[in-house]
Amino acid sequence: MNAQHPITRSTSRRVVANLALTLDGSFHGAGGPDDLAPIVRYAVTDVARNHMARFISTATTAVLGRVNAEGFLGFWPALISSDGVDPRDEAYAKWLVATEKVVLSTTLTDAPGENSRVRNAPAAEVVAELRDVGVGDILVNSSPSVIQELLAADEVDRLELLVVPELAGGGTRLFEAGLPATRWTLARHEAGEQGELSLTYDRAR
Repeated sequence: MNAQHPITRSTSRRVVANLALTLDGSFHGAGGPDDLAPIVRYAVTDVARNHMARFISTATTAVLGRVNAEGFLGFWPALISSDGVDPRDEAYAKWLVATEKVVLSTTLTDAPGENSRVRNAPAAEVVAELRDVGVGDILVNSSPSVIQELLAADEVDRLELLVVPELAGGGTRLFEAGLPATRWTLARHEAGEQGELSLTYDRAR
């Protein structure tokens, strides 16, 4: 995108990207993608759970990378009707099962879980197609490689970030060098008792 030729949207569907980040911008710890120690303790706070409940309330389509699709669909559905589960977690689990899911993968042939389908195509191409059909937000939920690809294409309209008060001291950062320069406006913020921040930024176009 540039100032002379701004991107225009043919529908009102927003692409919303959600991710939890450390203060140094990483989405996992120094031990690799499975090292979620800097983040996991904050994912069960009221602020984090309310954060999740808010963005699924407007989303009707989920776009997921293969790893997160298989992980999420292997974990969340089992929480439905489980004893002692937080109602917000159960609501998310029900939403995840029922909603349309598009799984981006170059290797899968069968879609994981019900109401899901596999697309072997660039993320920007997939969300551009989704904008032209249906209603409601298109949620890219905790799939950092997909989010990075969409940020590079300037196809993200809203960022939902849970920022936790820890330095990962390594790991992979969401906002790597090379992304296009863009401007964002703070639409909402909330701080938790442990110092976690729920932040909503809208793309200023």
